[in-house]
Amino acid sequence: MLDRMCVGDVARKHHIQLRGPDGALRYEECFTRDGFEGPYTILYHLRRPHTQRLAPTTHGWAAPESAAMRHLAKRHYASGKLTEQGKGSQLDGRIPLLFNEDIITGVAFPTAEDPVYIADGDADQLIYIHRGGGTLKSVLGDLVFTQGDYVYVPRGLTHRFVPAAGDQHWLWMSLTGGVHVPRQWRNEVGQLRMDAPYSHRDFKRPVFAGPVDEGIRELVVRRAGVWHGFVMDDSPFDAVGWDGTVYPWAFPILNFQPRVSSVHLPPTWHGTFAAKGVLVCSFVPRLVDFHPEAVPCPYPHSSTHCDEIIFYCDGNFTSRKGVGPGSISHHPMGLPHGPHPGSYEKSIGTTRTDELAVMADTYAPLKATPAALAIEDGQYQDSFI
Repeated sequence: MLDRMCVGDVARKHHIQLRGPDGALRYEECFTRDGFEGPYTILYHLRRPHTQRLAPTTHGWAAPESAAMRHLAKRHYASGKLTEQGKGSQLDGRIPLLFNEDIITGVAFPTAEDPVYIADGDADQLIYIHRGGGTLKSVLGDLVFTQGDYVYVPRGLTHRFVPAAGDQHWLWMSLTGGVHVPRQWRNEVGQLRMDAPYSHRDFKRPVFAGPVDEGIRELVVRRAGVWHGFVMDDSPFDAVGWDGTVYPWAFPILNFQPRVSSVHLPPTWHGTFAAKGVLVCSFVPRLVDFHPEAVPCPYPHSSTHCDEIIFYCDGNFTSRKGVGPGSISHHPMGLPHGPHPGSYEKSIGTTRTDELAVMADTYAPLKATPAALAIEDGQYQDSFI
């Protein structure tokens, strides 16, 4: 995903012996993507990492269920109304709102740390921290994240979340096709280009401290939407070192460097992360278009191939009225969408926007869950009249 990291004790070559000071053999684990064809990380454990026993579990967020078919319309969901439902650990308290075969997205408001270890066998996780912060603990080390960070968890990584004290409001995306940096931001050797909207230095990496025993022996694994329980005799966080390019990271949204143009640029210029069937964009405070006849407000758009969802974070939302921090708009493909009345004309002559928002375009239509319907603004479609 990013550049290679090498921490702790590793063998001088792949697949040869690594022994500790007492001569004990370390156990190599290959953590791979796309079989053996994609990026990978190699870990070295004190003990065999594959000795789990089957066990029942009551943990894990519920798989999304589609609400009844509705009329095609522009939608607005006030996610902050779900605060009470999303409490507890993020593992148990995630609330799915919209989904298709490529993405499940929703919110969580964690008030407790994950009580067990997690390995998601279905999807990568990309979480935007709208409010709050905390630590992602994994076999690869501790990753501290704060408000305004995207947090990435690779599919299959053994981990758990420990939220910091205070209010939390997370937007999460479960992405079955894997998260990556858009290819246009990379050069031929995989390095981020000098004209990319961020650099390798902008990403926070895990800090590795060697073997750790938190006393937790339960692991839950999601596969095909179902959570499966296991128990272990020893801590799975027993790695003495690792190297590779697959690891969790955090990216502060305000590290994204927006483009400025004489006329309005399409949202693809704000593309931050990509996955199969999904493009995630970051809208950050920026100067706006400077052509003497520019219309800085986004133009009306007939999207024939994408559903668009926007999570509104902070600032002035130039093209929208009636939305605020925590709002989620959903504009489906096939129905033209655009600015609210008066916004288009009012934007002429402005020099900057202070909006902060996360957008995801999806190529497959999104379905809504009953939880989404319960927080919908029923007047949103007609608010464009």
